[in-house]
Amino acid sequence: MTDSLPYSLLPKPTRRNFLADMGMGFTGLALGSMLSGEGIVRGESPAAGMLPEGMVPAGMAHFAPQAKSVIWIFLVGGMSQMESFDPKPELNAWAGKTYDESPYKSVVDSPYLKKNLRELVEGLHKVHPKIYEMQVGFKKYGQSGLEFSDWWSHLGEHADDIALVRSMWTTDNNHGAQLQFHTGRHVLEGQFPTLGSWIHYGLGTLNENLPQFIVMGTPIADCCGGIGAHGANYLGPEHAGVQLAVDPKNPLPFATPGPDVYREEQIGEFDLLSRLNRISAVEYPDDQALAARIKSYELAFRMQTAVPDIVDFGQETQATQDRYGLNNPTTKTFAEQCLAARRLVEKGVRFVQLFHGSNGGAGAWDAHGGLKAGHSSLCAQIDQPIAGLIADLKQRGLLDETLVVIGTEFGRTPGAQGADGRDHHPYGFSIALAGGGIKGGIAHGKTDELGFHAVEDRHYVTDLHATVLYQLGLDSRRLEIPGRKRIDLDFGKPILEILS
Repeated sequence: MTDSLPYSLLPKPTRRNFLADMGMGFTGLALGSMLSGEGIVRGESPAAGMLPEGMVPAGMAHFAPQAKSVIWIFLVGGMSQMESFDPKPELNAWAGKTYDESPYKSVVDSPYLKKNLRELVEGLHKVHPKIYEMQVGFKKYGQSGLEFSDWWSHLGEHADDIALVRSMWTTDNNHGAQLQFHTGRHVLEGQFPTLGSWIHYGLGTLNENLPQFIVMGTPIADCCGGIGAHGANYLGPEHAGVQLAVDPKNPLPFATPGPDVYREEQIGEFDLLSRLNRISAVEYPDDQALAARIKSYELAFRMQTAVPDIVDFGQETQATQDRYGLNNPTTKTFAEQCLAARRLVEKGVRFVQLFHGSNGGAGAWDAHGGLKAGHSSLCAQIDQPIAGLIADLKQRGLLDETLVVIGTEFGRTPGAQGADGRDHHPYGFSIALAGGGIKGGIAHGKTDELGFHAVEDRHYVTDLHATVLYQLGLDSRRLEIPGRKRIDLDFGKPILEILS
């Protein structure tokens, strides 16, 4: 097919083009990538001596990892810490009273807090002084006695495998915090590489037929960062997340040729595209977009066989399907994503990012009103699937090497907004982690008696990033790009207290 081009349209023969066609251009890059994936060009590669001191080539772990893959579950809109993982009985004791009328006035206006908590900015957000009681009960689970709300009863059954971090904080008081949770930077600072893209850049591939950074569910809206929440920014587009539709009938709507195109015809088309792109790659070796496009063409072709197998849930036993809630209309959508996530990490995908609650705006978890009705419904959609995921990973011996993270951009105010809601709250909120070398059955960090401020073992969002990287064998301080100096807060510190 490639020989049918008129001679006048073929590029003029040059030494560069000759080397490209002989496999010294893109083919050489592909070979290097595959060898790196096999560990053949690690550590002692010529590139190592060309990088600034302390840096290492991409595709090389800095030390022995505890985990191979990450399943990153993000709840869009801001889940309430008081109705999930951080019970506050004092909210019930003083419900309807103001902070000034309770024993906890100092929680809000303490001079120490205002001086020492860098995220507390006067007037940043309304305080909402009327204390709002918890909208759900709590129960202790497992031998550890870790507490989960009644809306998270399925997850609670796995308490002894879970670490709760109850002392997270961030600086964005609005939903730009969704982007901040993934990049570590305030939305006003622009867009930066996400955690998934850093892992893709740092470790390379374990499976040449699947992307190493996959996104499922509807990503966050443009108002709150859009595709930047799974983007790679200056790392280059090849390290960005690839969206996957969990639809057994059409899992790759963006990468299938259509029913009228024969496979042989498509192979010919890819051959021509590959040849033309290789020529351009030699002429423009620094064009990251072109390099990413070349790789994406080849990957998309291989995915046409690999991905349908991933979402063929008929291969799973009925017991496995029931564990996730696959046949329950309430849980079905998220159950399919969680089951697909397990199958993806089983095949060697490094980072699987699941979004829940995207609604084209701030997100369904944004409980300014109707918190009880909204949160109870949302938790019912995901509690069983996430619990099923953890149980399934554990049963298959995959939990030790798979780190599961459940996060959200910020929490909700202890005070009431309107009659039955809570406002945005960046000063203290909770996340949950399991597997991948995480110590189970513990609650790390602490908020005050009302859940207003993280006051003990406080962690900015990049501490979570550093923890994930650390478990994968990566030192965030050694993942830098020349000319792209990161500020100290970007790196964070691993939360060692939750590591086994």
